[in-house]
Amino acid sequence: MIRIETHDAQAVELRPEAGQTLAQAIFLFRKDGLAGLWDGVPLCAGLGKCGLCRVRYLSEPPPPAAEELRRLGREAVDLGWRLSCLHPATPCHIELPEPRRSARPRSAITGTPASGAVSLAVDLGTTSIHWAALNATGEILSSGQGLNPQMGLGSEVMSRLAYAAKSGGAETLSRLLTDRLRALVREAEAAHGAKVSRLCVAGNSAMTYLLLGLPVEALARAPYRLDYAGGDERQLAPDLPGALIPPLLAPFVGADLSAGLAALHFSPGGPPAFPYLLADLGTNGEFVLALSPDEYLLASVPMGPALEGVGLRHGRTAAPGAVRAFVLTPVGLRPEYVERAPLPGPDGTGEDAGITGVGYLSLAATLLRAGVLDESGRFVVPATPLGQRLARGLDALGGEQALDIGAGLLLPASDVEELVKVKAAFNLALSRLLAESGLAPGALQSVHLAGAMGEHADIADLAALGFLPESLTGRVRRAGNTSLAGARLLLTHPRAWDWVLGLPGRCRTLDLTSEPDFGSLYVERMVLRHVA
Repeated sequence: MIRIETHDAQAVELRPEAGQTLAQAIFLFRKDGLAGLWDGVPLCAGLGKCGLCRVRYLSEPPPPAAEELRRLGREAVDLGWRLSCLHPATPCHIELPEPRRSARPRSAITGTPASGAVSLAVDLGTTSIHWAALNATGEILSSGQGLNPQMGLGSEVMSRLAYAAKSGGAETLSRLLTDRLRALVREAEAAHGAKVSRLCVAGNSAMTYLLLGLPVEALARAPYRLDYAGGDERQLAPDLPGALIPPLLAPFVGADLSAGLAALHFSPGGPPAFPYLLADLGTNGEFVLALSPDEYLLASVPMGPALEGVGLRHGRTAAPGAVRAFVLTPVGLRPEYVERAPLPGPDGTGEDAGITGVGYLSLAATLLRAGVLDESGRFVVPATPLGQRLARGLDALGGEQALDIGAGLLLPASDVEELVKVKAAFNLALSRLLAESGLAPGALQSVHLAGAMGEHADIADLAALGFLPESLTGRVRRAGNTSLAGARLLLTHPRAWDWVLGLPGRCRTLDLTSEPDFGSLYVERMVLRHVA
């Protein structure tokens, strides 16, 4: 039995299942229909990086892992603090600090539905879920976003699929999503005084399989394939309305991309001129190079959860108080916040609200320009006075270098490495798609960036870090959440649904990870400059 004392003086006992980590057991615990202890907490789910699953053993703490000494420090470890994602769920007596939950913003845009009919469009991402309630004409009545409720069971696609392969894992993951959709439907019905009659759920292929409770073996190991390809309506649960599932285009290019292409094709200004690129960038990078109305070239690359603000030392999802950008001033780095600076904490030093994924990109680009990072992503001491002032914050942290950037925030070398990996994956997908099509970058009429990075990243930062060649910066468009925009469109425009059903026959997939030189091409791009 695991005995838990919470920050608000509750006493909880839970019986874990075999094979669970302590973090998974805590994450899944529910009592009397109440929310989970870690609902809304953006856990890195086993990476040992975010620190949000920390617990204090009140007796007999297990030996600390190296990641815990690095993340928590010797003093905290000696006091019994551990990262619960790194330890098995065995009998113990622990204390849980107050959880750091992500904010769940929501905005009511209009009032009563025009005709009483309400539909719900959903963008189902690996890290987050975005939704919009619509009236019969497609007008947005309310919208919002929140964490994917599966986050504590895997921070990215492959770890989520691995959990699904466990006994009862697929059922658990499907239930978490259907419960969240059920809550969203009830909230929309209460807010707008009408029944939700239909859903459209646009997600990547893996999230779609997990929602529907489908076997995941075909996605979990090579050679990857689609045993279900979407393009139909599904009944998710007896008490939920039918859900349109847009076509899945490839094993890791899903309904979010087919919906996104529909949003671009039926945009008010007309479809983009060919050739163009749509890149939906989150935990999984999905790319479509649209060569002509009849030819679409697809690719996908694992990018990890860093762009979503998960898995880095101070990584947080975008919420009020989180750092969204850094500006280099004559006296050093100045953070810029989402909506407002964090409020002072009880110790008077201010609460660490963390850094968004886009904020980390801004930080890396700023340090690169200042000479504190070199092209390999290593910390250096530059010759300029301002760069030297910044580099004074360099110190050792648990066996690696880390830069003190002020406001209680540190940038360890391992976090920089994660950003370099993200850049390498993006760079590789772009360069291989162009090579396969025989196009030079300048031949692209436009590049549409969607997803976590595409909506908010500074284009100049992306070029500085090497995601894109400088020659493309003037053609980049922030496309916003094209998956959600497409899901909205497909609920209200039959012509768009007919169009999207024809997409799979016009698509060809470039399977990057199966190419014999994938590893060498990837490593070649693990530098902070663009490699063609």
